[in-house]
Amino acid sequence: MTSLTEDLLRPRRSVLYMPGANERALEKAAGLPADALILDLEDAVAPDAKADARERVRDAVLADRYGRREVAIRVNGLDTEWFTDDIAAVAAAGPDAVLVPKVNSADDVATIERALEDADVPETTSIWAMLETPAAVLHAEAICTASDRLTVFVMGTNDLAKELQVPHLPGRAPLATSLSWCVLAARHAGKVIIDGVYNSLDDAEGFDAECRQGRELGFDGKTLIHPKQLDSANATFAPSDDEVAQAREVIDAFEAADGRGVVTVGGKMIEALHVEQARQTVAQAEAIAALED
Repeated sequence: MTSLTEDLLRPRRSVLYMPGANERALEKAAGLPADALILDLEDAVAPDAKADARERVRDAVLADRYGRREVAIRVNGLDTEWFTDDIAAVAAAGPDAVLVPKVNSADDVATIERALEDADVPETTSIWAMLETPAAVLHAEAICTASDRLTVFVMGTNDLAKELQVPHLPGRAPLATSLSWCVLAARHAGKVIIDGVYNSLDDAEGFDAECRQGRELGFDGKTLIHPKQLDSANATFAPSDDEVAQAREVIDAFEAADGRGVVTVGGKMIEALHVEQARQTVAQAEAIAALED
């Protein structure tokens, strides 16, 4: 398993759901510029197609067709008849991660850990958890700190809106408290959190706006439902060339001062915390460049 520091730096600007029952989609995913893929056994697969999808996804991961892309398998929930067989497929495939929907408590995390251990899922397979219910939001801190193997959180905004009985609105005001609370919990735990999906495929302007909002709220990337959304997510959740240049200027100025007096860059006073942020920006840009190389 990668270290927590390495995992935090891994690019997850774009995390694309691919339906596990669709062989053509699984093949197409190998050529898409997504940072990460979620091969889906849950919502995208009808009940009578679960077994076939499980085999397709297992074989796709074993074929190692996705290169440097991070690959997660989304299994069916803990309380479903498919969960145990899904975990057995994960054990056979050994993906980077297993994404579990509707994780509502620290006890759920413990149950998932036991299931992975009982099935001999490789230790290199981390746990991703979906936060998509009022219970998950209210218990976010406990969930986020429940396990070192749990590294990434994914907002399930469609289910959350349904559970809260609120509409999907531009700007997501009805979800704002829940989104920020979950980001707060993930940052407290020092872990990664990915924004939910945008449903309107033909509303590019609305999607761009929601990506910008997600980054401003503190999310590390966005889950996507169609390849046409990839370019915008990749651009929005990456530091711009100007941001990287400014970060390098801050680092250089601070190091040149060698701790002597106040350092100013562009008329702004620079402290150690600004240098730490600058180094994170440069590290993020370098990690993205390495993935795209």
